[in-house]
Amino acid sequence: VSVSGVHVLQVVSGCEWDDETEEVKGFTQFAYDGEDLLELDPKTFTWIALRPEAVIAKLRWDADKDLREFYKTALTQIYPVDQKKYVKYGRSVLLRTDLPSVSLLQKTPSSPVSCLATGFYPHRASLVWRKDGEELHEEVDHGEILPNHDGTFQMSVDLNLSSVTPEDWTKYNCVFQLSGVKEEIITKLEKDRIRTNEVKPSNMTVLVTAAVVALVLILVGAAGFIVYKKKKAISPPSCQ
Repeated sequence: VSVSGVHVLQVVSGCEWDDETEEVKGFTQFAYDGEDLLELDPKTFTWIALRPEAVIAKLRWDADKDLREFYKTALTQIYPVDQKKYVKYGRSVLLRTDLPSVSLLQKTPSSPVSCLATGFYPHRASLVWRKDGEELHEEVDHGEILPNHDGTFQMSVDLNLSSVTPEDWTKYNCVFQLSGVKEEIITKLEKDRIRTNEVKPSNMTVLVTAAVVALVLILVGAAGFIVYKKKKAISPPSCQ
């Protein structure tokens, strides 16, 4: 093994625990410059040289009783106890599933319809548009999964409706699927479901607008009448 220059020594050590069978498998491996070097046999707690250059280290470590006892204690006692403790503490997070609210958004009548799913956890999820039950890969634009301020996530996928007739809208669905949850959240493409920036005038708005227009006309007429009266008052009498 070359020792000149800069080199990287890597070590990974831990255990795998089967919570159903309670079986625990410990492991420790060393690598040098990205290549496997030494591996600990978890049954005999002796070292396996994975490269010829590691044979000397293997013999030395096998003869070190304190080192063997250290790894034996770590792999059979310390690591399993810590892992079970952390799994217990983190179970609420590891098994947590939050379903999102799904909305259909559109900026203008000619813009794509965006299907937005927000508030889901974990981030392993999919959001697609389907037509007649088949996932669409064209005329769609997938957004990235983004974090929310509360630790949940959001994502969106846009559907271009420029070539879709209103009669075919009922064939389209936005489908959200959260990893580990069998049920899908299906949102049908319906005009009444779409939230848009377009503001429709209410009856009150129409009445107020009409009243303002009428008031303006009255003021213009009154101003014209006053001007007419003033001009008539100052005009000289006609000669006969």
